[in-house]
Amino acid sequence: MATTFVSVPLKKAAEVDLFKPLSKFIGATYPSGESQAEYVRAAEEVNKLRKSAVGRPLDKHDSSLDTLLRYYDQLCAIEPKFPFAENQLCLTFTWKDAFDKGSLFGGSVKLALASLGYEKTCVLFNAGALASQIAAEQNLENDEGLKSAAKYYQLATGIFQHIKDSVLSALNREPTMDISPDTVGTLSLIMLAQAQEVFFLKAAADKMKDAIIARLANQAADYYGDAFKQCQYKENLPKYFYFQEVLPVLAAKHCMMQANAEYHQSILAKQQKKFGEEIARLQHGTDLVKTIASRYDEYINVKDLSDKISRALTAAKKDNDFIYHDRVPDVKDLETIGKASLVKSTPVTVPMSQKFTDLFAKMVPLAVQQALSIYNQRRADLVNRMIAQMRESTNLTNGILASLNLPAAIEDISGDSIPQSILEKSSSVIRQGGLQTIDQLIRDLPDLLQRNSEILDESMRILEQEEITDNELKTKFKERWQRTPSNELYKPLRADGANFRATLNRAVQADKVVRERYAAHSEIIALLCKPEAELNTAIPSGNPTRSLQGSEVVTLLKTLLASLNELKKERETLENDLKSVEFDMSSKFLTALVQDGAINEEVISVTELDRIYGAHTDRVQKNLKKQQELLANIQRAHEEFSKSTQSNTDANQREEILKKLAAAHDQFVELVANLREGTKFYNGLTEILLKFQTKCSDIVFARKTERDELLKDMQQSMAREPSAPNLATPAYQTAVSINESTLGPTPAPRTVFQPKPQPPARPPPPSVGSAYAPTSYGTVTGTSAPASAPASAPVSASPALIGGTGMPSQAQGPPYPSYQGYPGYYQMPMPVGYGQFGYGQYNMPYMYQPPGQPPFQSAQQPQQPQQPGYPYPQQQYYQQ
Repeated sequence: MATTFVSVPLKKAAEVDLFKPLSKFIGATYPSGESQAEYVRAAEEVNKLRKSAVGRPLDKHDSSLDTLLRYYDQLCAIEPKFPFAENQLCLTFTWKDAFDKGSLFGGSVKLALASLGYEKTCVLFNAGALASQIAAEQNLENDEGLKSAAKYYQLATGIFQHIKDSVLSALNREPTMDISPDTVGTLSLIMLAQAQEVFFLKAAADKMKDAIIARLANQAADYYGDAFKQCQYKENLPKYFYFQEVLPVLAAKHCMMQANAEYHQSILAKQQKKFGEEIARLQHGTDLVKTIASRYDEYINVKDLSDKISRALTAAKKDNDFIYHDRVPDVKDLETIGKASLVKSTPVTVPMSQKFTDLFAKMVPLAVQQALSIYNQRRADLVNRMIAQMRESTNLTNGILASLNLPAAIEDISGDSIPQSILEKSSSVIRQGGLQTIDQLIRDLPDLLQRNSEILDESMRILEQEEITDNELKTKFKERWQRTPSNELYKPLRADGANFRATLNRAVQADKVVRERYAAHSEIIALLCKPEAELNTAIPSGNPTRSLQGSEVVTLLKTLLASLNELKKERETLENDLKSVEFDMSSKFLTALVQDGAINEEVISVTELDRIYGAHTDRVQKNLKKQQELLANIQRAHEEFSKSTQSNTDANQREEILKKLAAAHDQFVELVANLREGTKFYNGLTEILLKFQTKCSDIVFARKTERDELLKDMQQSMAREPSAPNLATPAYQTAVSINESTLGPTPAPRTVFQPKPQPPARPPPPSVGSAYAPTSYGTVTGTSAPASAPASAPVSASPALIGGTGMPSQAQGPPYPSYQGYPGYYQMPMPVGYGQFGYGQYNMPYMYQPPGQPPFQSAQQPQQPQQPGYPYPQQQYYQQ
């Protein structure tokens, strides 16, 4: 290693676009305005900060470390303000293992998780790794470098310890090996030991007392020993610790710190006149540096320390031999050197960076958002309940008055003209469009319903399709498919979809009720919409109240009806007041969160709603109670009025028609209100369902991205796994039943061909001399072959032997036929040493020939072995 200090490599992250999902959530959660634009700009700044922190190579400088820490602080700040979850704001973060560099057939190990805790852990790991690299780059020859190195090593110690304590709770699955508790725990021990060593160097440079220096060195040796044992006995550590020279460095540092402790303790012994102890400690120190020099010399240079201990030992022995004659004790009998730890891991407390500024400082935390959402629902329920009570009371009043034919009964003086109240109601219905308005609203409802149903169906379809794909992959890969099952992940979304479906079903039933009411009252509403002349003609003549004009009962009824109308107007004012009440509960919930660490939403909301709406509730109840009293008085007065009227058939028919016309007006108003409310409901539901569809599409897209990454990782991991060799013997080798040692290798063709006539035998080569026999490719050797051997024997009649070892020159059992007579067989004349630019018989360079040898013929030599593994037999050479 270039340095004697261990530094940790950085993790590499895949690119992630934070801006798009964050801005989507902001747009869906916060109303348009200045605050929303500010939050969108903040989301863009967070995305840029991530690119600066993990999207580029970092220099070993404090500014790079500060960028990492600021990004970590920002992640901690936005975590409680955004719903980072697989089924909500789904962001998949992919990080590679810092210690795994991959292989030829597969990339490095990486893990993709839709977890902000995973992103925080990896960013914090990089901060610790970069701190270790910056510390290793410090100049330890000056005081400033020693202080900086100690600070960064202690920071790295605290960071790795924090990851060890929190990584399993931050992730919902097994982490990669680099951030596993065993690995980061070991790294924390190593950083702690290196920080202690820096304090030892600082004490030695400041020439502190030898007793203190010895304690510091002994503590550093103890820390290095702990780290070495951790590497030795933990089986789940990365190979980096074993193959990147970390383990020998730890062992060497352990011995070196012990040797330093013994040296400074020997000085203390000399000061205390313990000369024998001085020699024993120096001898022990000498043994330790010898061990380092013999085993770990390539990692740590201890020449200066060795020379220093050697000189001190020589001087101590000389003085003791000639002057003191003190007994040298055994090393085991020496008193244990004390320990002094000056290092302390820097705790991870947010903010880690002094330059951190929360980009979303004005955004309330997610807990406050959720509390506000529940509060708004409680508030809406309370307001709607009071408004519903008042509207129901108004409808009840209108129904009672219509049944009593009031105020038309006391307005009908002549018996031939239309009562003023009926004329006003007719004009009101005509101004609002009459039946055409209702017909248009009813025609629009099916289109709105169909649009909402299609959006909901499509949302559930994409969830169902992704879940089917996930189940198929789970069935295929079994335990290798390690991610949250879709059926569990989509439970909240399916519950929301079921609620939306139930809401649509209720809306369909409500539409049916409205249509039935319209069908029942459409005829009388149409009559109310006619011109005044036609309306007057449709109403029978008759005046049963002529004799009661100016009577006391009529005056009482008019007074009571006027009071009732005043109550109706008061209710309209009350309804507007209830809708206009605004109160910001954010400050209340934030205060509770800061003080108690949690929000008791129910208690706070109920208390504040009682305070805010208590006066309005009292006014509504008084209004309703007064209406009940007025209606009771009106009914009693109407009974007296009815007893005084002159009853006849025409009068009864007229009164009945007037009642229906008054009721028609009320039905028209109610139908239009219901239909417009239904239209508003469907349009509002469309926006909600579109957001729901976007949410489903986003999570399905994130799941698809995660699925592709997981499949890629599985392919790479399977490529890295060694495949078992196929040791089964091929059938064409096991099927031979004759003795191959006598017949030579018999290739097994895959296809059986019909035998063809063999070509005529090649003529024998001309005889050059009895002492020489031609061999393959121009090599002439002495031979003692028997003369009875047929000179014209085909070359392939028996396998050629290499070097007289009996090894056949042709490969055993090739997977294709390569013997003479097979169509396409070609004897390749390419022996060992063959070259297309080789020398022939008449272009050989001049070389010395022994007497009695023919030119260009070599003396008797052993047969040259053929190139191993060459599949074709040697060919005989024919002399030119």
